[in-house]
Amino acid sequence: MWCSVWPGCLVCGRLGRSAVGAFVPGLANQVSLARAYLAAPALAYSVSADRLGLLALVLAIAGLTDLVDGTIARRFDKPSTLGGGLDPVVDGILLGSVGIGLVVGGVIPSWLAAVIVLRYLVPAVAGFALISMGYRPELRHTVSGQISTALIIVLVGGICLFRFFNQDASNVVAGAEIFIPLTTVATFIHLGWAARRRRPVAAPGAG
Repeated sequence: MWCSVWPGCLVCGRLGRSAVGAFVPGLANQVSLARAYLAAPALAYSVSADRLGLLALVLAIAGLTDLVDGTIARRFDKPSTLGGGLDPVVDGILLGSVGIGLVVGGVIPSWLAAVIVLRYLVPAVAGFALISMGYRPELRHTVSGQISTALIIVLVGGICLFRFFNQDASNVVAGAEIFIPLTTVATFIHLGWAARRRRPVAAPGAG
């Protein structure tokens, strides 16, 4: 079935890349967007046991882009609010897709995939709510968020490699079940603490 779905994923991915990429300026932001472009192939690979090696490769590439986009922004582009907000969004698109696909493929438990999805969905919803209330949250990755994303990529990639080579992945899964929720909670606490330090924007003419 996935062989017939795969060409459609490629077409949708290319169309999305052309549409979104045309409106997002900056080399660093284009590097960040690469992770969103990888979501379609990652989802297709994650549901098939014989393609988990390819999924591990996709995650390695995603991890590399996550490391270099900030460096590129500082060296070639001016770091921007758009870039700070875009980074966790594309991480959520990619890793959320991977988590859902791995549940369908029976690789990880559904609750762990839900934690991965919520890791990125909750901050996005909270940020939107804060902006709606007149706050200006700082749109950037926190240290705890960067650690959380790195651990998700490493642990999920490790699970995929173990399964691809027909090795026992139970210890890696157990590690993921401990550290992914812990770093997710730490990220939420860090973001909540940072949000409390931001004051609402005064309305024009107020005061």
